[in-house]
Amino acid sequence: MLAFLAPGQGAQSPGMLSPWLDLPGVAEQVDALSSAAGLDLATHGTVSDADTIRDTAVAQPLIVATSLVAARALLARVGAADAADAGHVVDVVAGHSVGELTAAAIAGVLTDASAVELVAARARHMARAAAENPSGMAAVLGGDPDAVEAAIRDAGAWPANVNGGGQVVAAGSHEAIAALVAAAPARARVIPLQVAGAFHTPLMSSAAEAFGEVVAGWSATDPVLPLLSNTDGAPLSSIATGEHGHGTGADALARLVHQITSPVRWDLCQAQLGKRGVTGLVELAPGGVLSGLARRTLPDVARVAITTPDDLAPAAALVAEHSRGAA
Repeated sequence: MLAFLAPGQGAQSPGMLSPWLDLPGVAEQVDALSSAAGLDLATHGTVSDADTIRDTAVAQPLIVATSLVAARALLARVGAADAADAGHVVDVVAGHSVGELTAAAIAGVLTDASAVELVAARARHMARAAAENPSGMAAVLGGDPDAVEAAIRDAGAWPANVNGGGQVVAAGSHEAIAALVAAAPARARVIPLQVAGAFHTPLMSSAAEAFGEVVAGWSATDPVLPLLSNTDGAPLSSIATGEHGHGTGADALARLVHQITSPVRWDLCQAQLGKRGVTGLVELAPGGVLSGLARRTLPDVARVAITTPDDLAPAAALVAEHSRGAA
């Protein structure tokens, strides 16, 4: 049983697209995605510095584009040329925060260009909401879960990412984050993060409203494989049954709007992977964060994190071993 995981914002690093552009056809692929995003992704993925690609409006489309480049390279390597083929190779797909748009594209809900165009709009609206509501995030590592939740609440913040493995990311005003740092829960470390706003909280309400207007009428098709939701970890098939039994494209888009103001329950996504009997997972480029979380919460599951094309061979080997339908 094989899962593909797509990373979220914060996974980016300078130059991460550089080695991929040496692969045949990738430069043209990135050009097309750049046109969809309205950004020069090749430049941002090769020569832009860390501060430039930390900008939400740049980071989100750059991460999704990089993940899709890696996904298509790997799927082509195992004989899955299109979304229907991917549905025979990948048993379940999930993405963390903005990675859920990558996951939706792999599941066939969106084309790659449509996903990048949509995420560029999402990023612009979230960046605008962050500018309107100066705020930030902090990772809370360790501590008793109930005590951590209480400390976040008492500081006036929200749990924005519940990642499992003893990691929660709190979000709120700068004053709330400072209060949480000053009154850290017992046996926990609080580490402020270099992000532009309190994503996945009510402070993003204006972004959710604006993104909802963008999504209304957006072209989407039903997923061809189980697509897990950040909201509750459940596959869309448990929410509404579409033609293929995996929910509908409309459901997927509605969830993408909802997650802008709701916590990312990655702990529940990981629990669902375990419940479904996943034995192998591939984290798409820029990989590493989600594999690290899985190491603690799904220790018996084989993992490959893709960062460069050199990782495609071990990823393909993992696909061959754990996918029920790989060529």
